[in-house]
Amino acid sequence: MEKLAVSVIVPVMNETISLRKTVRILVAENAPSIHEILIAVSPKFTTPESRAVISDLQKEYKHIRVVEQQKPYLGGALQDTFEVATGTHFLLMASDLETNPSHVKHLIARMRTGNVDIVATTRWSKRGGFRGYNPVKWLLNWVFQKMVAVLYGARLTDLTFGFRLYRREALQGFHWTELRHPFLLECILKPLRAGFTVTEIPSDWTARTEGVSQNTFLANFAYVKTAWRIRFAPRKSI
Repeated sequence: MEKLAVSVIVPVMNETISLRKTVRILVAENAPSIHEILIAVSPKFTTPESRAVISDLQKEYKHIRVVEQQKPYLGGALQDTFEVATGTHFLLMASDLETNPSHVKHLIARMRTGNVDIVATTRWSKRGGFRGYNPVKWLLNWVFQKMVAVLYGARLTDLTFGFRLYRREALQGFHWTELRHPFLLECILKPLRAGFTVTEIPSDWTARTEGVSQNTFLANFAYVKTAWRIRFAPRKSI
C-alpha cells in the first residue's frame, strides 16, 4: 500500500467549537497519515476567538502550522497554503463541519489503493446527502453538476464540494485565477483538463451551526462562468 504524508489544509474565519472537533477527529482517526495541519487565517476576517482556539490547538498538537494568507478570500487562502505545504498529498476540507472529518479516513484509504490522482467526495450518492441545504440552491446545484459533467465529458457527480485528497503533483504548475469560492471548481477542472485522474467516494454535507458563511447565494452563479472559461481555454494557458 502507498504511504501517505498528508498536508491537511483548513481555512478558518469564525469557527471555534467546530474547529476543535474537526482537528480532534482528524488526529484521533488519522494520526499516522497526517504530516501537518495547515490552518489558513485571514489578517482581516479571522476572528480573535478563532485565533485563540488555534493557539490552544497548537499547544495540544505538534502538527499544526498557521498560514497567514496574503491573497484574499477562500481561493486565495488555499493557493497561499499550497505554496507552503510539504506533504506528499494535500487534503482540502472545511473547519465548520460542513465537511465530515470522520470521512477523512475513507479518502486516505481510497488513495492508498493507488491508480488515482485525486479522491473527491460526492454529496449526490445514496450514502452521501445534504442536511440543512437551501432547497432552491439544491436544485440549481443538481442542474449545474449535470451540465458541467456533460461539458467536460466527466463521470463525476460533484465538482464543487471542496472536500478532496490530491496527490501533490495534481495541484502544482497551474495558473490559478479564482480567488473566491469558485476556486473549488477551478482546482478540480484544471487537473481534469491536464489529464489527472479523479474518483469519487460518498460523503455528506451538513449546514454549519456556528459563524457565518462567506459564500452568498448570488455568488454561486459565478461558478457557471468559471466552468465555461476553463473548458474552452487553451490547454497551455491553464
